[in-house]
Amino acid sequence: MPLLPRLLIVTAALMGAAGVTLAALAAHGADAGRLTPASSMLLIHAPALLAALLLAERGLVAATLGRLAAFALGLGAVLFATDLTLRHFAGHAVFPMAAPTGGTVMILGWLALGVAALARGPRIG
Repeated sequence: MPLLPRLLIVTAALMGAAGVTLAALAAHGADAGRLTPASSMLLIHAPALLAALLLAERGLVAATLGRLAAFALGLGAVLFATDLTLRHFAGHAVFPMAAPTGGTVMILGWLALGVAALARGPRIG
């Protein structure tokens, strides 16, 4: 298997593990308002990343754009969750507007996945 798909799978696995960890911290910690959305974004987008990658690898969407969509979903979710988590524990952001940037990248990833499906074109047979 090529390196990029393997790295995306590892990323999704780490996102899932981090999402569960953040959910536990949010459930057991006081004033953990930022950890819940961070956990949710990771837990929602980890399987979405895997699904986008699978669609691309199976040829159900345009492969390059599907892989790019998977990458964007992972990158956006990690950036969003990292920023919220860092704000919670360290009191500062990764960089100004990091969480909204991550959210925008996730939105673009979802749109890229839709375009990848349309770009695949009709299949005969």
